[in-house]
Amino acid sequence: MAAASIFAKNPALVSMMQSKLGSLVGRSSGYVESLPAPVRRRVTGLKGIQKDHAKLEAEFQEEVLQLEKKYFAKFTPLYEKRAAIVNGEVEPTEPEVEAGKDEEEEEPEQDTDKDEKATGEDMKGIPEFWLTAMKNQISLAELITDRDEEALRSLIDIRMEYLDRPGFRLIFEFAPNDFFTNKTITKTYFYREESGYGGDFIYDHAEGDKIDWKAGKDLTVRVESKKQRNKNTKQTRVIKKTVPTESFFNFFSPPVAPTDEDDVASDIEERLELDYQLGEDIKEKLIPRAIDWFTGEALAFEEFEDAEDGEFEDEDDEDEEDEEEAESDEEDEEEGGKPRSQQASECKNQ
Repeated sequence: MAAASIFAKNPALVSMMQSKLGSLVGRSSGYVESLPAPVRRRVTGLKGIQKDHAKLEAEFQEEVLQLEKKYFAKFTPLYEKRAAIVNGEVEPTEPEVEAGKDEEEEEPEQDTDKDEKATGEDMKGIPEFWLTAMKNQISLAELITDRDEEALRSLIDIRMEYLDRPGFRLIFEFAPNDFFTNKTITKTYFYREESGYGGDFIYDHAEGDKIDWKAGKDLTVRVESKKQRNKNTKQTRVIKKTVPTESFFNFFSPPVAPTDEDDVASDIEERLELDYQLGEDIKEKLIPRAIDWFTGEALAFEEFEDAEDGEFEDEDDEDEEDEEEAESDEEDEEEGGKPRSQQASECKNQ
């Protein structure tokens, strides 16, 4: 079940495995060929039925996509209102505030409420909303460096849209900032036209916008300085070299699958899979539940499975420890001494 879940969530991985296993397609153990002709005819008939099943699966996936688009159109006005509140264009209504309160949340005291109102009078919207939400989303937080944070403070909205063909586009909107001139930076994920096994859409590739960095503000590179000495004159000079560096903004320059199988980078498959998963996390988790990521409440659901697993220990390890301790006690008794477990107990009581 675990393997099936991994493959279901990572169509990019499935696609790569399909290409790698391409040479095995069509091979047979010889069993089917050894069957009598009438039986082989029935096998062929079942293949025909399976093709009909595959057509229905493809229709099912297409209808699911259309249903997603239908409800996305209903979600969009909510996302637009969220963006307006985050950026200080409107205030939430009293019914919205009441609906958002937790049942156990107590009403603030009047004096405290006045102090908070005075403090927040000059504060517009919800500062650093998207930066905070992204830093709470584990897979995204790993990409954000300290240098990135200043630029990401100008992020005013993250949204998505479906393509006419299978795929989706992520749209990051920024206020004017000191780093780049782009108002929006997008990244588009494309799926293959043909469906995969089971009718699923198979990830093909991603394309990101070019970022128009201001002079000396490119966060995806750093400048290294190196001293060089002239052998003859003994004079020294400083050579500056620009080299790539880690940055969230590398997200908009996705890895490209190699076309030559003999020239495959050792980590390219892992990078492609990670890139696709990041896009899915933003689309399926961050955008729909941004407020839960901002407050950190979403983390409780994200870590539930790991926390549950942590409550259990492997019994085999405990059994081995008990057996080792029992053997040690037997050896000590044979030698005329006290069992080690008893010695340890006596030491604790002293």
